[in-house]
Amino acid sequence: MSIAFCFPGQGSQTVGMGTAFADASPAAAAVFAEASEAFGADLLALCRSGPQEALDRTEITQPALTAASCACLAAVREAGIEAEVAIGHSAGEYAALVAAGILSVGDAVRLTRARGEATAAAAARTPGAMAAVIGLEDAQVEALCDGIDGVWVANYNCPGQIVVSGEDAAVDALIEAASEAGARRALKLAVSGAFHSPLTAAAADDLRPALEAAAFAAPAIGFFSTVTCRREDETGLVAILMDQLGAPVRFTQAIRTLAGEGVTTCIEVGPGNVLSGLIRRIDRDLTALSISDPDGLAKAQEVLGNG
Repeated sequence: MSIAFCFPGQGSQTVGMGTAFADASPAAAAVFAEASEAFGADLLALCRSGPQEALDRTEITQPALTAASCACLAAVREAGIEAEVAIGHSAGEYAALVAAGILSVGDAVRLTRARGEATAAAAARTPGAMAAVIGLEDAQVEALCDGIDGVWVANYNCPGQIVVSGEDAAVDALIEAASEAGARRALKLAVSGAFHSPLTAAAADDLRPALEAAAFAAPAIGFFSTVTCRREDETGLVAILMDQLGAPVRFTQAIRTLAGEGVTTCIEVGPGNVLSGLIRRIDRDLTALSISDPDGLAKAQEVLGNG
């Protein structure tokens, strides 16, 4: 059995995330303490009590989600579950870097705070929108984007589920074109900007100083980038994490590549179960589990046979 840890991105945040593990696991509690020191405020209290409106602010979402995911990871490892490779969806890549041993929890929180501030500022400077397109082939959506100025594929989530990003009018045009092409659904998302597009790529310049100040160590387990769609070590990560802000998330391609390399089990570590649902649609032969609380850990241990 070859296992990949998978870490969710923005959108999975919710009041209460990670707190059940913090209450039950000394390792998880220690992660929240380290994360809070790096953030400069009590992230455990924020995750426990919210409010949701605060957790939904990009500059708070990303470090809080990173802290919660890393706390879940600590509890998972405390229980004896390990993986050969780590992967993350968008902002989730920072928790994956922690899992791989490349970043400390503190540096990951500092970087995601800087990333959240940079992306929020870029979205304010260059407003835009995002939309989900359900029921079309990847190539169909790519062709529609090629025919409309100002809109690009942002997320390859799973077969039949693509997210596009771009200028507001261009996204509206894409929604209309996708509907005419036979999409089951095409609808705007409740987001504050055109993330993972050229409209927010300028955030990379704001993020660069924080990335260059971070300490990247050699990986202890594999880190698989959804920007390059290959395993990466500590060299070149500054450029990759800058590129990530304007590049599409190639989650479908990444999971297929990992399956081709022999990964048989994907464990979503962190709030929610969005990624495990996507993974089941990407490759039905993969075992997809989600661990966000002690109940999820117990169920995963039963499946893995080490409960």
